[in-house]
Amino acid sequence: MKIIVAGTGFVGLTHAAVCSEYGHEVYAYDVDPKKIAAYSSGERDQIERYVNEPGLAATIKENLNRYLFFTTSIESIIEGTDAIFLCLPTPPQPNGSSDLSYYDKALDHIAPLLAQRQDGRRVVLINKSTVPVGTGRRLEGILKKHNVPNFGIASNPEFLPEGDAVEKSRRPDRVVVGADTEEDFRIVRRIYSQFVNHVRIAYIETTPETAEAIKYVANTLLLTYISFWNGVGARLGEAFNNVRMEDLKRGVTADNRISKWGSYVSNGAGGSCFGKDIQSLIYQFRTANQPTALLESVYEINEFQKTYLIDRAIQEANVKFNQKTVALLGLSFKQRTNDMRDSSSLKVVESLLARGVKEVRAYDPLALEEAKHYFNPDKNHLFEKITYHDSVKDALQGSDMLFISTDWEEFRGLSRTIEQMVKPPYLIMDGRRMIPDYTELVERGYSYIAVGSGYMAPARS
Repeated sequence: MKIIVAGTGFVGLTHAAVCSEYGHEVYAYDVDPKKIAAYSSGERDQIERYVNEPGLAATIKENLNRYLFFTTSIESIIEGTDAIFLCLPTPPQPNGSSDLSYYDKALDHIAPLLAQRQDGRRVVLINKSTVPVGTGRRLEGILKKHNVPNFGIASNPEFLPEGDAVEKSRRPDRVVVGADTEEDFRIVRRIYSQFVNHVRIAYIETTPETAEAIKYVANTLLLTYISFWNGVGARLGEAFNNVRMEDLKRGVTADNRISKWGSYVSNGAGGSCFGKDIQSLIYQFRTANQPTALLESVYEINEFQKTYLIDRAIQEANVKFNQKTVALLGLSFKQRTNDMRDSSSLKVVESLLARGVKEVRAYDPLALEEAKHYFNPDKNHLFEKITYHDSVKDALQGSDMLFISTDWEEFRGLSRTIEQMVKPPYLIMDGRRMIPDYTELVERGYSYIAVGSGYMAPARS
């Protein structure tokens, strides 16, 4: 099959690379010449400046200029195309609705080219981005307006977890395809022939609107699991003495009807999907005059989690942040990615700076360069207080307190490093429960406050 993937962010680049592994002729198209040049180089460091995903750079390099091609010119490749995957950003607007301006701009460029093509073959335009229910019909209307002949529309939402996207593309739990005609289903089946009738992979064919809705319900339910444990499980551990968080999770999820996924507690979930998608669904429900109380609560709990450890430190430990130096471990929204979109660390930094800290000493294994774009001093002079460090030890050096914001494995069990680098009195704010032997630190004079536990202060001598 000849496939065009429009948009080369996390979703588009991963999809293009993995599709090329199966022998399809894949053209990854983007309007950003710097990104296309980086991907076309096949060099890992160049590729990972834009998308840092395990195994992705190697997959690109292996298939580059054989089955996988990168271009800024869609005009030259439109003929003979079987399918165009739309992998375009749909960021939230202030009212929660999805901003479809990137989507519309791309279609305004692509649709006239499709109308002028000479081959006359069937082409299916496939929404892979998360888009509001009914966007497939919007797509259909745009194509008809431009008199595009012999086309179909489809919805094929992605369900890729960052940090494991390449493997999940190769071995997905399910493939969901929404289309209107058997002809269009057949084209998509050819693209995904390795997944059709697979013994382990659910290959689901439905309407475009149902496929769009599946993505929203899935992401919203996942965020609901997270918010439930943060809003109920963590509160129990914080409010009542001798409630052990880890035992609580094991005891509850021993029931096979209850998901083990999401049964952790943290300083909130981030990333490009959860917050954006639930805001969009709230907006869609309001537009349809449907109740939104549950969705709003899930969203509000997650946002509350991002900075409430700082508020607890003020209230429970009587901490004064003014002119203090804080070590911040973790900037990406989760481990194994450099993605900082909607990361809890953004709110943590904002809250610390608002409270007058002297310095934020930041470290993340992958996201330091990404952070410099988010915390640009030219946009806000307070970002000059952020310094970037190459290791945990460097970040801890000279700090008065520590905030752990991301669940990188190297942050787990830092007790010995903390004792080497800083001496009590010293406060540890653990947003990911990464220090299992925290009681030993408290016995040695350190203070500890974590999601799911009450404030622990050293005994006075």
